[in-house]
Amino acid sequence: MVNDFLAPNEMMQLHEMLNLKTINMTSSKMMEGVVFDQDLKALLERDVQQDIQSIGELQKLYSKAPKIR
Repeated sequence: MVNDFLAPNEMMQLHEMLNLKTINMTSSKMMEGVVFDQDLKALLERDVQQDIQSIGELQKLYSKAPKIR
């Protein structure tokens, strides 16, 4: 049997992962402004882009969240 919804503990874990990715993206984006090394700046930009993609994928999982009535 396949469930098309997330259990409460899965919702909590999803929320924690989303918070982690958001904080990581914000930190990397802020560090880009104070870093002068172009290689490091490129790594930070790539990290930001990966985090944006991950956040989008995590947000899609919210559609499986149980609906509150």
